[in-house]
Amino acid sequence: MPNDDKMSINERRKYRKLVAPGYRRAKKAERSRLLTEMEMVTGLHRKSLIRLMGMSSLERTPRKPVARQKRYGRAVAEAVRVVWESLDYVCAERLTPVLQETAHQLAKWEELRLTTEIEMALGSISRATVQRMIKHFQQDTPKLLRRKPQPPNRLLQDVPMERLSWRTEIPGSFETDLGHHCGAIAAGDYVHTLQLVDIATGWSERVAVLGRSQEAMVRGFRKVQQRLPFPIKHLHPDNGSEFFNAHLIRYFGEEITGLQLSRSRPYHKNDNRFVEQKNSTLVRAYVGYDRLDSSAQCAALNALYDQLWLYYNLFQPVMHMRSKEVTNGKLQRKHDKAQTPYQRLLACNILK
Repeated sequence: MPNDDKMSINERRKYRKLVAPGYRRAKKAERSRLLTEMEMVTGLHRKSLIRLMGMSSLERTPRKPVARQKRYGRAVAEAVRVVWESLDYVCAERLTPVLQETAHQLAKWEELRLTTEIEMALGSISRATVQRMIKHFQQDTPKLLRRKPQPPNRLLQDVPMERLSWRTEIPGSFETDLGHHCGAIAAGDYVHTLQLVDIATGWSERVAVLGRSQEAMVRGFRKVQQRLPFPIKHLHPDNGSEFFNAHLIRYFGEEITGLQLSRSRPYHKNDNRFVEQKNSTLVRAYVGYDRLDSSAQCAALNALYDQLWLYYNLFQPVMHMRSKEVTNGKLQRKHDKAQTPYQRLLACNILK
């Protein structure tokens, strides 16, 4: 029975399995007829069919994996490791072309021992081999312990996440943040700047506190309350535990009457855009990023903030956005006339 379509290996094997029982029981003449038929159907040579049908099993023999012989020794692998580490753990595609050149430079400074054999091997090694070496290097390199997952702050569950609108016109809605003055090492107690910015008027408050304990944060908020000429109605910090702990939540409920509390979304700094901007212009521009960790430095910083309180709230004009619209694919913002935060408060008639 001729067949125009060529059978696949699996189809030929299935066909031989079907014919095998009858082939084993058949006489010589019948076997010859079956072989002729199988030769036409499968396209295999007659001698191949006789050999296959005479096998004890028609199942495919699994291939035995052949162990790859290592072409490059330990010395070459160590040279590749040194170059890989010196180039800041780049991938094999970037590492392979510069192996020989970089090894020469490292050998001049005695970072590795480069022989003629190693040099030739680094020039002829393939990218795939380097990739396998890097995989072993990554497995052998000890990794830093990961921080265990921290339990969620249950106090955050009762505080809604939102983004305060720029259309806020009534003073009292404050975005707040805590700036760190720790320098390059965030260890031990150091000075923090507690800053609050009113959205409607641009009024800003800054207090330096030593540490961020519950007592220090309460002292900072009390100082802000004593100096503010109008009450806090809405407080909007980020999700930091310095704002959301049992002691401070109790303070907000007992000492700030009628306070509405909300928080920004995690990893969305633009939810606190007003205070984040003032962190740059009213804190970092004067204090910088150095470490401050003494009570004397904290007192000096508060003395500076007292002067800035007068300067920015009474003399520095700020603009408030009136509208924003998209024209020809471009966002256009329109602002009102620049006024100082104090002038805006006078226009609202809510001063204490």
